[in-house]
Amino acid sequence: MNAAASEQSASTGAGGVAFVTTQWSVVLAAQGRSPAADAALEKLCRTYWWPLYGFVRRNGYKPEEAQDLTQGFFEMLLERRDLDVVRKEKGRLRSYLLVSLKNFLGKARRREMAVKRGEGRALVPLEELVARERADLEPADSVSADKIYERRWALTLLEHVLTRLESEYRTAGNAQLFDPLKELLSDEPSRRSQGQIATELGMTENAVKQAFHRLRRRYRQLLRDEIVQTVAVPGDVEDELRHFISVLQT
Repeated sequence: MNAAASEQSASTGAGGVAFVTTQWSVVLAAQGRSPAADAALEKLCRTYWWPLYGFVRRNGYKPEEAQDLTQGFFEMLLERRDLDVVRKEKGRLRSYLLVSLKNFLGKARRREMAVKRGEGRALVPLEELVARERADLEPADSVSADKIYERRWALTLLEHVLTRLESEYRTAGNAQLFDPLKELLSDEPSRRSQGQIATELGMTENAVKQAFHRLRRRYRQLLRDEIVQTVAVPGDVEDELRHFISVLQT
């Protein structure tokens, strides 16, 4: 996905789309509890559960311990709304959560940090966590905890973008186009050329080329939209896009 993401980063400048209120800025602006801020924070926590869980696991904790620690961290964040520092700095969610988790792990004692199974607000279903744990092929012996976090952050973001894109295509009745055209977004060699896709779908090659152009353009828009949700100020969007690209390229 790197090429498409790179083009997105290059194509958005100071005169681009106006910056709108984001989920993260809603959280930062909230002086007290509000339904909007609570919903925004919980959605953002769901997005970062898997990356942060990977960080905890890489620090030597067994799966159940890591589950409890990650759950306990988000319980603290959701209930205490411990956002004074990041509110002052107008920080990026990606960086803030990792720093906060490191502090949480460093200060918490085992009896204080565990969340009993079945209690609290379960942000990620256990069966989903187990499935992803089994499918995890990251070489834990050579990848640092920070890099695992960054990699999972980028892949989760990418997953959200592609899920939204696929949903739009299915809603529009273009599901048959999505899977073959999605292959063309990747920097990896596609199994099929545009000409082969055109033959399979009974379309002209020019029609496939135009359809891919539309898909790539929408992909860029959705990627930027996902990034916007996790920064508080417009100036951070481009830096986060560049960081996203660099993580996927390593």
